Amino acid sequence: MSTLSVEMLAAAPAEPITSAGHAQLGIAVLAGIAVIVLLITRLRLHAFLALTIGSLALGAAAGAPLDKVIASFSAGLGSTVAGVGVLIALGAILGKLLADSGGADQIVDTILAKAGTRSMPWAVVLIAGVIGLPLFFEVGIVLLIPVVLLVAKRGGFSLMRIGIPALAGLSVMHGMVPPHPGPLAAIDAIGADLGVTLALGVLIAVPTAVIAGPLFSRLAARWVDVAPPEKLMPQRPSEDLERRPGFGVTVATVLLPVVLMLVKALVDVVVDDPKQHVQRVADVIGSPLIALLAAVLVGMVTLGRAAGFGRDRLASTVEKSLAPIAGILLIVGAGGGFKQTLIDVGVGRMILDFSKDWSVSALLLAWLIAVGIRLATGSATVATISAAGLVAPLAADMSTTHTALLVLSVGAGSVFFSHVNDAGFWMVKEYFGLEVGQTLKTWSVMETIISVVGLGFVMLLSLVI
Repeated sequence: MSTLSVEMLAAAPAEPITSAGHAQLGIAVLAGIAVIVLLITRLRLHAFLALTIGSLALGAAAGAPLDKVIASFSAGLGSTVAGVGVLIALGAILGKLLADSGGADQIVDTILAKAGTRSMPWAVVLIAGVIGLPLFFEVGIVLLIPVVLLVAKRGGFSLMRIGIPALAGLSVMHGMVPPHPGPLAAIDAIGADLGVTLALGVLIAVPTAVIAGPLFSRLAARWVDVAPPEKLMPQRPSEDLERRPGFGVTVATVLLPVVLMLVKALVDVVVDDPKQHVQRVADVIGSPLIALLAAVLVGMVTLGRAAGFGRDRLASTVEKSLAPIAGILLIVGAGGGFKQTLIDVGVGRMILDFSKDWSVSALLLAWLIAVGIRLATGSATVATISAAGLVAPLAADMSTTHTALLVLSVGAGSVFFSHVNDAGFWMVKEYFGLEVGQTLKTWSVMETIISVVGLGFVMLLSLVI
C-alpha cells in the first residue's frame, strides 16, 4: 500500500524485464516468497535483508538479468520510502508529541472513562473507520498506533482485541469506500456513479468492519496473546509534568490532517477542474505530506507548548521520535522493492492473461482478478486499478447499482490475504511487535475476512437491487 501516484505508476503497462513463460514466473514467485519466509522464520534473518535476498531470488528464478532486478528493487524501495517514509516520520513525531505532552493520556483516560470494557473495541473500529475514510492506510496507522497501544496497556486489553478493530476500520475504508483513492480510481475506470457507489460502499463496509473487527478480534486475541511492544509504547508523562493539553484541542490536533485531506477529497469531487484556484489550493493543503506537516507544527503549540515545553524539550522530543522507526522504514521500503520486482518481471500481466477467458459471474470475476493481482503484487491499489481496467467492458450493459457493485467487488478482492510482499504487512508486524506467523494469523486473516465478507454482501445485494 502506498500513495496513489506511486501505485498508478507501478500499475501502468510496461514491458516485463524477462520473457519467461507463465509456468516459470509462477515458480519464481513461489521461490521468492519461500526464500523470504524461510530466511525470517528459520534463520531469523532481519526482514530487510530477507526481502532484499528474496527479490534477487525471484528475479534469478524468473530468468531476468541481475542488473535489471537490482534496478527494479531499488526503484520500488525508493518509491515506497518516498511515498510513505516521510509520512511515517511525521506521524512518529506527532505521536511522540501526543505522548510526551500528555495528550495521548488525555485521550486514553477520556475514552476509558466513557467506554466500558465490552464497548471499547466497538469504539475503536468506529474511530478508525471515520479517520480512515480520507486517509492512506499508512497514515491512519501512524495516527492511531499511539492510542491503540495506550488503550490496550492502560485498559488491560489484549493488543489484538484493540488493534484488530482499528486495522479493520482502516482497511475497509482503504479498499471499498470512496473518496479513498483506490475506489475512486475504480469508479473512474468502470464509469460507475460516485454517489451510488459511496452509499452501497458504506452499507457494505459497516457490517464488514464489525465482523472483521470487534467480532474477529475475540478469536485473534486467543490465537495471539501479546503485550504492546515497549519500544514503541508511548509512556505516561512524568509526575512533575505540571499540565497537559485538554481533550478537545488534542483531538482537534490529531484530526487536523484528516480534515485537510477530507477537504481535498470533497473539493476534487465537487469542483473536478485542476485549473480552478480552489482545487489547486485544496490539492496542496490536502496532500498527506502537507497535512501531516501542518499537524506536527500545530501540535508543537497545541500539545508541546500547552504542556509547558520549551524549545529544547520540543527539539528533544522530535529527535527521540525518529530513532525507533529506522527499522520500520527499511523493512517497509524493502517490501516495496519486492513488490516492484514482482510487477516488473511480468507477474501482474501473467495474472491478467490467465483470467481473461474465465466464464463466471462478472462480480465474482472482478473479485477473483483483484485477488490474483493482490496476492502476486501485494498492492491493493495496483490490484484495484488493474482489475477495474480489465472488467470495465463488462459494465456496458449493467444497471447503475450493479456497476457500483462491480467497483465494490474489485475493492473487496484488492485487500485479500496480505502477506510478505505487502508493505502494510510489515508495518503491522513491526508496530505491533509480532512474529511473521502471528501477523499471518491475525492481520492476514483479518484482511481475508474483509475480502470474503465484502464479496458476500456484494453478491447478496446483487440479488435484491
